[in-house]
Amino acid sequence: METTTVATEIEEKVTVAEAAPEATAPAAPRKSEGRPQRRGGNDRRGADRREQQEEKDDFEERTITVMRSTKVVKGGKNFSFGALIVVGDKKGHVGLGFGKANEVSDAIRKGGEQARRHLMTVPTNGTTLTHAVEARFCAAHVIMKPASQGTGVIAGGAMRAVLELAGVQDVLAKSLGSSNQSNVVKATFEALQMLRTKAEMIEKRDIKAL
Repeated sequence: METTTVATEIEEKVTVAEAAPEATAPAAPRKSEGRPQRRGGNDRRGADRREQQEEKDDFEERTITVMRSTKVVKGGKNFSFGALIVVGDKKGHVGLGFGKANEVSDAIRKGGEQARRHLMTVPTNGTTLTHAVEARFCAAHVIMKPASQGTGVIAGGAMRAVLELAGVQDVLAKSLGSSNQSNVVKATFEALQMLRTKAEMIEKRDIKAL
């Protein structure tokens, strides 16, 4: 009997000793619980940076046209969109971009980014153009002439958007031929690239101004 009692007491002490560390040991944190929080924090910081960049960006963006294309596949139809975007700061800088994506918003964003990478400087004489210019692109034909102060932007459709974003306030413009907005905009940019200042022409002709 005494042997049995001693053995029982030893087993109880061993059981209590084994159970104590398990009760006092803190639970280890799960690695998977912390990951979504870190990822969410990065997303918020990235969104804040994008908002700051948009606030610092002085360029105004206008959508000229949005085109949709359809591809017929075995399972149905796949749609994609193309957006023609013009950006400018109304201070003599303007750019043209074309973006393609499966969503309209993504296409507009890509077009705006491309337009900002391809900016050009438009020479002006006060509030109007330096001289008359005429340009063609495919079937589109545009004519632009300087105008006196107070005339305003006499142009229509896509030409008006480009000239306003370029900072031209007084101009007489006419679009002839094709009315395709994409071709009209590209013809307008061809005309703006042909503009020259008085100093550039004097230097080109090697004339010494009085």
